[in-house]
Amino acid sequence: MKLNALLVAATAGSLALASPARQSKGITKRQNKLQWFGVNESVAEFGQGSYPGEKDEHYRWPDLTTIQTLQGRGMNVFRVAFSMERLIPDNLNGEIAQEYFDDLKATIDGITNLGAQAILDPHNFGRYYDNIITSTQDFGAFWTKVATAFKDNQLVIFDTSHSPPTSALHNEYHDMDQQLVVNLNQAAIDAIRAAGATEQHIFVEGNSWSGAWTWTDVNDSMKQLTDPSDKIVFQMHQYLDADGSGTHEDCVSGTIGRERVTAATQWLKDNGKVGILGEFAGGNNDVCKQAVVGMVDYLVENSDVWLGALWWAAGPWWADYMFNMEPETGIAYQEYLPLLEQYGS
Repeated sequence: MKLNALLVAATAGSLALASPARQSKGITKRQNKLQWFGVNESVAEFGQGSYPGEKDEHYRWPDLTTIQTLQGRGMNVFRVAFSMERLIPDNLNGEIAQEYFDDLKATIDGITNLGAQAILDPHNFGRYYDNIITSTQDFGAFWTKVATAFKDNQLVIFDTSHSPPTSALHNEYHDMDQQLVVNLNQAAIDAIRAAGATEQHIFVEGNSWSGAWTWTDVNDSMKQLTDPSDKIVFQMHQYLDADGSGTHEDCVSGTIGRERVTAATQWLKDNGKVGILGEFAGGNNDVCKQAVVGMVDYLVENSDVWLGALWWAAGPWWADYMFNMEPETGIAYQEYLPLLEQYGS
């Protein structure tokens, strides 16, 4: 999701059998279910510009008790946003900040100890201290440190995202040279595998906020990416307001969700790839509910290439944010989870 929305929030149909290629990766269709269904846990990347920042003043960590509540409602994967600047504060080749790392590891270990999967999400939008990362060597060095620390946890997923919601901090690439985006993703994949993390999935994100609706126009070159472990998942994001930013409560129509992911679905099929909707949401109104449910139904109908979806967002500081999935008071927890938990585990 884009950065201005984060700052505002911080302040306040039959199923065919899966193809042999998909079955060989352990991916099969499950009726009315997604392999992954979860939520973005966003709070440790808050306080952008306040570095290193004070814990519980500028940023926090997700609450494992509420994560366990969401797990009990069918969620099995949690995307944990964090700040590259706080994890490695001097430069991407520098030393890890121990306290921030210890808190990150405790959060990830807490999630995986519940039996759920945890996605490591450097929510930086392809930037470091607001400067576009141009060195694949430096970006690889960052991922070497992260992968080395988590290589033995098979329930961890690495998210190469590298951009601020409107960014948050390496989450969605945007306004960057396209080949640079490809090269940075490849550098991350290579570094993660070289560090010994060979079994975990890697989520890769594209340019232009990684939007599904613009994927075929902007990110076709992402199909160049290679992985010796063959566990790349293409992470796209999709919001349903007029400009696709996820900053408005209204959705274009009751069918806009399905419409905005159709071309990306065909791209995945045509190129033998698999994807996940790493961010989606809708406002608390009938049109958006119809659009969101229709979109997730479409993902299930095409679950040979779509492996899951994660709602944006949950976390202890989202308060009255229009997409808040935090138990028990979040509006999305109350209004959307009863509609969506059928797709979970």
